[in-house]
Amino acid sequence: MSFDPIDHDFERGLHNRRAILGDAWVERSLAGANSFNAEFQNLITRFAWNEIWGRPGLEQQTRRAIVLAITIALGRWEEFDLHVRAALLGSDTNRLTPDQLKEVLIQSAIYAGVPAANTAFTHAQVILREVGPQIGYELAPLTPYATWHPGIGHAARSAGQPALHYTIRAPRNGKVPRHTVVLSHALGCDLTMWDDLANLLAEDCRVIAYDHRGHGSSEAPAGMYSMADLANDAAALLRELDTGPVVWIGLSLGGMVGQELALRHPSLIQALVLAHTTSGYTETAREAWRQRIATVREGGIEAIADAVMGRYFHEQFRIEHAATVARFRRRVVSTDAAGYIACCHAVGAIDTTARLGAITAPTLVIAGELDQGTPVEMSRTLVDNIPCAQLKILAQASHLGYVEQPQAFTLAVREFIGAL
Repeated sequence: MSFDPIDHDFERGLHNRRAILGDAWVERSLAGANSFNAEFQNLITRFAWNEIWGRPGLEQQTRRAIVLAITIALGRWEEFDLHVRAALLGSDTNRLTPDQLKEVLIQSAIYAGVPAANTAFTHAQVILREVGPQIGYELAPLTPYATWHPGIGHAARSAGQPALHYTIRAPRNGKVPRHTVVLSHALGCDLTMWDDLANLLAEDCRVIAYDHRGHGSSEAPAGMYSMADLANDAAALLRELDTGPVVWIGLSLGGMVGQELALRHPSLIQALVLAHTTSGYTETAREAWRQRIATVREGGIEAIADAVMGRYFHEQFRIEHAATVARFRRRVVSTDAAGYIACCHAVGAIDTTARLGAITAPTLVIAGELDQGTPVEMSRTLVDNIPCAQLKILAQASHLGYVEQPQAFTLAVREFIGAL
């Protein structure tokens, strides 16, 4: 058996060290080795850079974030500066963007303390000013008053009547939006039901979510509402925000509003996603909506809350995800009762079937195979009557299929938008 003079642990570690910190830094470090510290250099190259950084269990970007967080917590600022500079100038496989670096520092404020994060921001800004021209990044002036949570978006209320509460998420990639997407929620819900999808689509799209009149933080005008009222609300909001044609994603009530919006204001619609919705009810179903209104008038929304959850979610989901069901139940019962009743009137009276042929926008219809409120047959009616429509049926999904089957719902939406 021959002796191999190559120390493979050292060579592998040195390769990883160069990939993470850059050749220039490693060369300076090796050139500075001497009889006192050379063994230490050998040790950290083999153990830190081979034994740890050589493990495939975490992506290199994740390991960078871990190192930055630990050096912040321990106040190892020389090491922190080294890894910040290397992270910003790294390769495609291990680089952190300034925004990703910012997220590491902000999270460190909670777990390592605000003073440590404050020092980290000071150090990071010095390095960003140094390497900014190389990576195309500029530290531009920005007042704290003009910032908002990127996972929630900029919140505001429309100037029209009724005033609608809405949020806007700008594309996180900093580029011109690929599309403007509007998310329209179900009866008894609010814009927060869309948070996960909104944040995902905001990678490269401008995303607007809003509360229908009578819901969430939007106003609840007196009197009964029609679907035309709700569609005109949406149109006024989109024109106020100067959106141009949008990709409308509406679930249940939101899907009904989307149909009416596309018929009344076609110039505002680029494409439609109509999920778990219908274009009309039978007389028996209309009577059920009238009965729901009467029950809420007499006993409040609490009187129907359990029955609504039974329609929103199938039994197995209710058993396995009780906390999620409880969250939606709290939202439903806290909805303004008069606004809820007024929207129930609009839903029960919907009748767009005969006009669907006038919708020219590409349309994706999503149905839940277990949906009792808007069965698959209702979705087939939409597809049969909208000229450019396609149908996606979600397995093991009831009325809130986006909540029950988020991955399948999201995949269908992303594939549809990607083809526009």
